[in-house]
Amino acid sequence: MKINDLNVQIYADGAVISDMVKAKESGVVKGFTTNPSLMKKAGVTDYLSFAKEVLAKVTGLPISFEVFSDDFDTMAKEARKISALGENVFVKIPITNTKGESSVPLIKKLSAEGIKLNVTAMFTLEQTKDVLAALKPGSQNILSIFAGRLADTGIDPMPLMKEAAKLCHENGNGWLLWASCREVFNIFQAEECGCDIITCTAPVIAKFPLIGTSPKERSLQTVQDFNKDVKALGFSIL
Repeated sequence: MKINDLNVQIYADGAVISDMVKAKESGVVKGFTTNPSLMKKAGVTDYLSFAKEVLAKVTGLPISFEVFSDDFDTMAKEARKISALGENVFVKIPITNTKGESSVPLIKKLSAEGIKLNVTAMFTLEQTKDVLAALKPGSQNILSIFAGRLADTGIDPMPLMKEAAKLCHENGNGWLLWASCREVFNIFQAEECGCDIITCTAPVIAKFPLIGTSPKERSLQTVQDFNKDVKALGFSIL
């Protein structure tokens, strides 16, 4: 099965503008997400200048920008400023602040104002239910559950994602996003769960051409890759 045959939409996750432009031009990517960690890694020094440049170069697709504050009053102000940047902008709000205090009241307030939200750093079904209950009827939002980070703890994320997808589809106000994708296979897992979106970093997207390669072909490619490295190293055993 090819990527374009899937129902789940591919969003590119990153903050390198050249990678984002390339992803859009591929025709496979249907949206974008960013976060403070990715911005730090990409060397972003001015948040609003970065956001405006992205919106100018990657037009017509949904894109999520995250608030930076840890207190809810400031988050609300940041959210309104970010939302005003464009109709295709979703504002990322973490499910809690660093003290573990729920952001659901803020989510309810911002949704009532008509701001499109991407509720991020979610890990549980309880959080999913709380967020869906807080969203304005008929609004457009994204619920980002970090399936990859959950799997890092040794927990299978599939049961959670299947149930969360069911709840989102019944509610109608939120698209479920499989966050923290680790490998191409996660895309097919997200499809199986009924997720609406999965975010992929540039290294994962770069592996898309491998989809459909037979195990035998991949075996030969691996041996050939090892051989190239042997020649480059110049090692000799005998």
